[in-house]
Amino acid sequence: MVDVRRRSRRTSTERRHPLGTQALDYASMGWPVCVGAHTYRGARGSIEPGRSCSCDRVGCPAPGAHPVSPAWQMQATVDTNVIGSWWETRPEANVILVTGRVFDVLDVPAHPGAAALGRMEAAGVPVGPVAGLGADRMLFFVLTRGSPADEDEWWSCGLDCEPESVTAGLRWHCRDSYVLAPPSVCAGGPIARWLRSPHEHQLPDALRVLEYLVDACEARS
Repeated sequence: MVDVRRRSRRTSTERRHPLGTQALDYASMGWPVCVGAHTYRGARGSIEPGRSCSCDRVGCPAPGAHPVSPAWQMQATVDTNVIGSWWETRPEANVILVTGRVFDVLDVPAHPGAAALGRMEAAGVPVGPVAGLGADRMLFFVLTRGSPADEDEWWSCGLDCEPESVTAGLRWHCRDSYVLAPPSVCAGGPIARWLRSPHEHQLPDALRVLEYLVDACEARS
């Protein structure tokens, strides 16, 4: 009877705070998270012209796809108590995963990403977790490279600039960067979803995956 009640409470919490529940799941894997913005809606539930994001920035270029706080690097955590309190206060907040600590993310256009994924699977190359970001991008999660001696090896991104490109269309999120995590949502519905779950696929070596992604991107350009 006790187990049934506990399961009932847990399921109820997951239904009420699905984004917060997923944030806690990432933390349980040791993946640092922070609170993201979300799509802004007016009093009548509609998107207001000129304001599509919950942040105060007029004409936000990445509505709902960036951290709430400019101090996100310091706030990112795996502390479940802290994370639970964040989403208790902001249940609609999207989930941001901070890169360059446990994992990096290779961010590519969907078409070459799907082509590279097919080739890696056919060749038996370990791929690791993969997420879809809308219909346009794919995110390949890989082991972080740590702290290279050459600082120029880092590619970071920010809200006001495009990340440096490894090759046309490919971005490498590592230190000082972040990605929008499943099951974050936007105005049109879910935007981020897992294609290959991190619970079923271990983080692979970055350079091996990068080789296939670069080839696929260059073949399309």
